[in-house]
Formats: sequence, structure tokens, C-alpha cells
Amino acid sequence: MEIMLFHSACGLRPAVHEAAERMRAAGHAVYVPDLYDGRTAESVEEGVVIRDEIGQDELLRRAVVAAAPHSEKGLVYAGFSLGAFFAGSIGLADVKARGLLLLHGTSDVPEDISVDGLPAQLHVAEPDLYETDDWLNSWYLDMQRAGADVEVYRYRGAGHLYTDPGLPDWDAEAAERTWQLALGFLDELAS
Repeated sequence: MEIMLFHSACGLRPAVHEAAERMRAAGHAVYVPDLYDGRTAESVEEGVVIRDEIGQDELLRRAVVAAAPHSEKGLVYAGFSLGAFFAGSIGLADVKARGLLLLHGTSDVPEDISVDGLPAQLHVAEPDLYETDDWLNSWYLDMQRAGADVEVYRYRGAGHLYTDPGLPDWDAEAAERTWQLALGFLDELAS
């Protein structure tokens, strides 16, 4: 399976490389673009400053450019928080997409999109300040309307970026459960 993995607003931190290595160890090819040109942040708030300096439209352009050379292969689009936004935005528009693996975030679902049976798995904290219950309910219904096959996993008490051991949100138990489910999801897509 070929996976395009986008980093969060905190940039291409060690946790993103560790996630890519987990996926590679499971037999997948993983592409990990650096949308921030080497800049990283120690908190979501610091990362939002970088995101805003570069601009969301420019970051989305960079994400599309990174994915384009590999999209003919039928990618799984994956990402963390802001990266999940990019993964969802690009993956929903790519007719060859094999799946979406969204960690800590979602994207808008265009009304006119149809993704007949596209597998999608979302892992998110409960509660999550960036992914509220109302938003998640709406997102889930929009994904179903678009024809996606959606699984949602919520982790009570975990912080927003709970899979990054270098950030305050780290939750070892929730992170391990997320990786068990995510790797199983990727294995199913590969078979």
C-alpha cells in the first residue's frame, strides 16, 4: 500500500517520522512531505502561527504538489490534525484514492462529491476542542451521504494530538490503541 502522510500544524516532528516507520515496518510505502520547509513547533498554538504565516491555501497547494507524482498509484491519504484536513481534502477529490486515515482531524466534505465505498478511518480525542461533537456528527453524516465507508474511534480523556509523545497531549494508551486499529485498517486495504 502507498501512503501519503501529512504532518500536523506542529510540522514534521519526530512523531510523524515514527508513524511513517511503523507503517513501513508493516510493509507499506510511505511518503512524508515537509509542508513547513523544516520548521516545527512545540505546541498547536505555535504551529498555528507557522500555518498562518505560510497560509492555508499555500499549504494545500504544497500538499497537492507532494501527492501528485504518486496519485496514479492509488494512495491512502493520511494525516495528523491539519494534515488530516489536507488528507481528507485531497483524498476526497482523488478518484483513485484507496482510503483515508485521519488522525486528530477532518476536512470539509463537498456537497457534490461522491466517493462510492471509499474506506475512511478517523481517530480523535473525546472531547476535542478542534473537532467538536456537533462538527463530527455533521462530518460523519456528510461522509455517509458521499458514499464513504466510515469508522470513527474516540478516545475519552486524550488530548488533541495524543499520538505525539513529545507534546503535552500525549496519551500512551490511546496512541497504542490508535496504531493497532490504524495498522489493521491499512492491512485490510492492502489485501
